[in-house]
Amino acid sequence: MSLLVEEIEPKMPLRKKVVIIGGGVIGLSIGWQLAKNSFDVTIYDRNWAGQGASWAAAGMLSPRAEVHMQASDLLQLGLASAELYPEWVGELESDSQISVDYRTHGTLMVSLDRDDQAELEHHYSMQLALDLPVEWLTGAEAREIEPYLSPRVTSAVSCKKDFQVDNRLMVQALIQAFEKFGGNLLQQTPVCKIEIQNEKAIGIRVEEKFIEADLIVLSAGCWSSQIEGLPDWARPPVRPVKGQMIAVRMDVPTILQHVIYAPDAYLAPKSDGRLLIGATCEEQGFNTNITAGGMFELLRGAWEVLPSVYELPIDETWVGLRPGSRDNAPILGKTQINNLIMATGHYRQGILLTPVTCREISSLIMTDQPSSLIAPFMLERFV
Repeated sequence: MSLLVEEIEPKMPLRKKVVIIGGGVIGLSIGWQLAKNSFDVTIYDRNWAGQGASWAAAGMLSPRAEVHMQASDLLQLGLASAELYPEWVGELESDSQISVDYRTHGTLMVSLDRDDQAELEHHYSMQLALDLPVEWLTGAEAREIEPYLSPRVTSAVSCKKDFQVDNRLMVQALIQAFEKFGGNLLQQTPVCKIEIQNEKAIGIRVEEKFIEADLIVLSAGCWSSQIEGLPDWARPPVRPVKGQMIAVRMDVPTILQHVIYAPDAYLAPKSDGRLLIGATCEEQGFNTNITAGGMFELLRGAWEVLPSVYELPIDETWVGLRPGSRDNAPILGKTQINNLIMATGHYRQGILLTPVTCREISSLIMTDQPSSLIAPFMLERFV
């Protein structure tokens, strides 16, 4: 029995046929838990599983650092997911035999000038008001923790419980764990349409073929609104938000251990020597061009707080398309279409929210009992 759904007895008959549309970390994690609990699960991905936003992310788990970007309900969801992470990672690594590089060095938010510091002080006061475990540091104290930080760093906030994971390893582990328990993963197999009769989802169409399903989970990221068959009122308002990123290769020993939130970039060091620098936030539809301006702004923002970046070789550049909903919070749970469940629109927090989404949606399917934790994130809030 899974650690995440311990002591839950499925009310639906075993081998219920579940179709999951979208093979990112959200779809894969739900599929893993359902397959582990004897459901007949098939995941359909339009491309290669986990190669979209899940692959493009930086893997930061920072609900406390990003508190200013979140409403109260979303903060609570993020904190709940962060609390699940150690147990969730343990179960995933045990099932897959793949390490996901769960790093617990914490996160530093830094300022570079008077304006930055005023903004950081405001942010810090908000964190304290919410009783979050954070600590104010001078620039000198921040450099004691991370010696390669620029002398221009004037102050910092330490978020000791905001960690990170290697999202690409997480994708590989989820695929391995899902297939280990009999899950069926169909890649480069786009779902064209969700078939609905009398406001009930009965199956999907792949090309011209109809495939019957007892239950459908829509977790197709920024493509969730593109699938035909849903009436307008049941179509999730999810759009792509472009993010350009760059990775440089650190020397050994590495020059950074903590995740750094700088005024104009974030930096996430990985155990394999990569230093991820991200990310732009552009409303450009499905455009995936890497631009000189995007790369310049990221490198400038990183160099201002970590001058050693100037000497490091570039390892990779890429673009991801975040799935942003109308209010940039996820869309989770049942819909007014019977047998259709949403798990999409996670925007910037897909990696952070994977364990809680996995637990809540899996439990919903097994017990047919909705949770108060995800009640604020149902599709009906947009109707």
